Amino acid sequence: MRHPLKKKKIISPDHRYNSTKVEKFINYVMKSGKKETARSIVYGAFEFIKEKEKIDNPLEVFDKALKNVSPLVEVRSRRIGGANYMVPREVRAERRLSLAMRWMLSAARSRKGSPMHKSLAEELIAASKESGTAVTKRINTHKMADANKAFAHFSW
Repeated sequence: MRHPLKKKKIISPDHRYNSTKVEKFINYVMKSGKKETARSIVYGAFEFIKEKEKIDNPLEVFDKALKNVSPLVEVRSRRIGGANYMVPREVRAERRLSLAMRWMLSAARSRKGSPMHKSLAEELIAASKESGTAVTKRINTHKMADANKAFAHFSW
C-alpha cells in the first residue's frame, strides 16, 4: 500500500526578485543550513548573468534554463516476473522542476576551478542556450526513455 502524500511546505517568495522558484533554488543550493551563503551564490550568479549577457532581468535566463533542462519523461525500474524493466513514465510538473534544479546544481558543482556563483551563472547561460551538462543529462534521459518505449505497457 502506498504512503499518504506528505503535506507540502509553502515556500515564500525571495526578497529581491519576488519569485518562489528562485527561493526554492536557493534552498537547493543551501548546504548545512547556510542560507545567506546560498543567497549570495544565487544572487551573485544573477549579477554575473546581468553583466555577461547585458540584460536587466536575469530571471528570463533562469526560467529559460529551467525549461530547457526539465525532463518530460524518465525511466523507472520495475520488477516483473523475475526481470527488471526500465519503464518510461511521464514526469509530474513538480518533479520536473526539482529534477531540473538538481541537475543544474550538480552540473555547476562539477565545474572546478572557478567560484560557485560564476560556474552556476555559466551553467544557467549554457542551459538557456540549450547546451551544457544539465541539458545533456536531460537529452540522455529522453533517449533512455525512447529506447525502452517497448516496455511502456508495464507502466503502473
